Amino acid sequence: MLDQGAPPQQGSRTGPASPGVLARLMRRKPVEHLVAEGGQGEGGSLRRSLGLWQLTMISIGATLGTGIFVVLGEAVPKAGPAVTLSFVIAGFTALFSALSYAELAGTIPVAGSSYSYAYATMGELIAWICGWCLVLEYGVSVAAVAVGWGEYLNELLDGTIGVTIPDALSAPPGDGGIFNLPALIVVLLAMAFLLGGARESARANTVMVAVKIAALVLFCAIGVQGFRSGNYAHFMPLGMAGVSAAGATLFFSYIGFDAASTAGEEAKNAQRDLPRAIMLSLGIVTALYVLVAAVAVGAEPWQRFGDSEAALAQIMREVTGQSFWGTLLALCAVIAIASVVLTVLYGQTRILFAMSRDGLVPKVFSRVHPRTGTPRVNTVIVSLFCGVLAAAIPLGQLADATSIGTLFAFGLVNIAVVVLRRTRPDMPRTFRVPLSPVLPALGLAFCVWMMGSLSAVTWVVFGVWMAVGLVFYFLYGHRRSRLAAPAPSEK
Repeated sequence: MLDQGAPPQQGSRTGPASPGVLARLMRRKPVEHLVAEGGQGEGGSLRRSLGLWQLTMISIGATLGTGIFVVLGEAVPKAGPAVTLSFVIAGFTALFSALSYAELAGTIPVAGSSYSYAYATMGELIAWICGWCLVLEYGVSVAAVAVGWGEYLNELLDGTIGVTIPDALSAPPGDGGIFNLPALIVVLLAMAFLLGGARESARANTVMVAVKIAALVLFCAIGVQGFRSGNYAHFMPLGMAGVSAAGATLFFSYIGFDAASTAGEEAKNAQRDLPRAIMLSLGIVTALYVLVAAVAVGAEPWQRFGDSEAALAQIMREVTGQSFWGTLLALCAVIAIASVVLTVLYGQTRILFAMSRDGLVPKVFSRVHPRTGTPRVNTVIVSLFCGVLAAAIPLGQLADATSIGTLFAFGLVNIAVVVLRRTRPDMPRTFRVPLSPVLPALGLAFCVWMMGSLSAVTWVVFGVWMAVGLVFYFLYGHRRSRLAAPAPSEK
């Protein structure tokens, strides 16, 4: 028997045994705790004010327009006319992941989206990695779309008053400019809407989505008049590698349903409406993406894409021979792309809100304003960061960085839905992925394949980003996690 007055021998414990390092990294947050905390923040609570219509519009608002208005000019040179196939491949990849998102969103309707799903199924370290990928996905996506907004703003100004913003103030360094002022402006405008409240932002987004859909339908109606079958003579000039590379770039256009899942704590009936909103929005945007891409390539030889992010406005002008239609489309695009910035910025703030509530990032991100029911300080910090990023980084680099973060997070969601089926088969689910685990496995395989199609530079950026995130986690989040706090009986 050990003498109580003697010092403890090496390896012995004087109190309750503390969990090992691996156990701490793999600690999971119970689903019941995640759901019970829904809406709670520092100093206030988020307000449940969003129905199925608003959730669907948030999803469409964050998705529709990003790949068409902005990135089409980047993707066509990679795939040629087969860019339509790239949209289909990216859409199928999104579909498999969307099914997993729909099941988890109906089961765990919280603001953290895939970060929270990973926390409940695979542990804290994997959840942190997923959340850090989402910060990359959302934050860089806002910046990427804001860059394209400036291109259409110049088209609008040129067609109406005959002037444009000088390149020095409308393009980032590396693209012939010094500072992209329009990109910063649109992010700050979105910030102003978000500070007003979730319901008010959703109303503004609904109007902008209606304008966006009308603009794309108008483009198809006019663009098809310039359709030339010869533009499809060499359908896949750069081979399947080009198709997959374009699909990987375009995949960031499909993050809208992810944005819808971040609204879980502000939805009136999240378990019923989130799965419906996710699947409905994905079907609508995929159909419109493929249709508009097919018309655009039919009306314009693929070799001429890539000179401008405002490709659709240029096609309208060339087909009609009049500047009016291109100017009108540019006006619609200015409004439409602003809705993408608004809704994706919304998603970014809610991801950080959930991570902050868990103690993994500073508490300031979960502080809720009592009057508006929104995380106002969080919104201001994120908006300023994204605005400066948009003003300083070229579009192509931003789009690929967003894609790799999105694909990684989606891959984890496909794993999480299978894990939760095995560990908690008794949980009520308002939506179930059919043919599980086959479809989640296909979703994961597609994500891995498309990640492999991205450039080495993108992988280097991703690796550096993840290294920075892990350093932050071990220096801050790992020790400040709420799950790291001892139980009352252990204090």
